[in-house]
Amino acid sequence: MLRKISLTAASAVVVLATFGAPGASAGTVKDRPAAVAQAAAPADNLAPGPYHRTLDPLVGTWKAVKYNYILGTGGKPIVSRDMTVRVRWISKTGGRFLEEKTEGTLGDRAYYRLGVLGFSTIDRRYEWTTFDSVTPTAMTYRGAPVSDKTSVLSIPGEFTDPGVLGPDHLGQSIPMRTVITIRSKNRHTFELYFTPPGQPERLVDRVVYTRKL
Repeated sequence: MLRKISLTAASAVVVLATFGAPGASAGTVKDRPAAVAQAAAPADNLAPGPYHRTLDPLVGTWKAVKYNYILGTGGKPIVSRDMTVRVRWISKTGGRFLEEKTEGTLGDRAYYRLGVLGFSTIDRRYEWTTFDSVTPTAMTYRGAPVSDKTSVLSIPGEFTDPGVLGPDHLGQSIPMRTVITIRSKNRHTFELYFTPPGQPERLVDRVVYTRKL
């Protein structure tokens, strides 16, 4: 499939280089580089780019401290300090997606989470999906289109509440948002916010990552 797309793009470049862009004079040399760049654009959409490189500081092995307000009481979170997180680029995807594996304990139970984070070059947005040992559904986030690189990624989504917010919200669609803040190459945070119907957005989970050296 990739070879077919590459050949098509290459053929378009040859045609445009020979006859010129539509609506332009065939002898107008100055217009040809723009036409060639336009024909090559589809191939660029298939390759990892600078927005993927923004995620490079997340790669490595991390000690994670998790503050979970859903399971806490009286406004105080349950704190887990024994979590280990391993993050790598998935080479078999051509380095398009990061895999995050988290293992440790949450409260008095073993905890596991698998997350996949990437950047859609055609949509120009970050995408984040997680699967864990607590939530009975995938948590999927799709960001708004971005135009500038940043160290703070805000990625919204929605999930169907299985009852974690109480019986009044069981089965409701709850807006959510993950905020990834890359503070340095050795430290970053993931924060999860929920916005129950008729209520302000609130922090429900925060994880602080410190690189294991």
